[in-house]
Amino acid sequence: VQLVESGGGLVQSGGSLRLSCAASGRTFSAYGMGWLRQAPGKEREFVAHSGWSGSTYYLDSVKGRFTISRDNAKTTVYLQMNNLKPEDTAVYYCAADRSPRYSSTDYLRRYYFWGQGTQVTVSS
Repeated sequence: VQLVESGGGLVQSGGSLRLSCAASGRTFSAYGMGWLRQAPGKEREFVAHSGWSGSTYYLDSVKGRFTISRDNAKTTVYLQMNNLKPEDTAVYYCAADRSPRYSSTDYLRRYYFWGQGTQVTVSS
């Protein structure tokens, strides 16, 4: 599975961005997909997950502001980010589970395939 993110950029506090992650592979619909982020000097942090079964899971601090979605026909997963805050500034990574129909509640270690990352900067 190869992943390519796009959609990052600079936005003012309160603004919105939509990240996209295009995935290769014929079994995209069977993979759980996630978005994680890493701010300078901080550890990588889970943000959102879209399960192969349709479930979603979010970091508490982004609930109600961020929405993860997927289009299996386009093998693409999205992260719609609204009401952005300066603390959302980070490099955002798209990731795919280590195998199809993988089950785990460890939202940092379940992913095996990673994109190159896209920078999101929120100015105050």
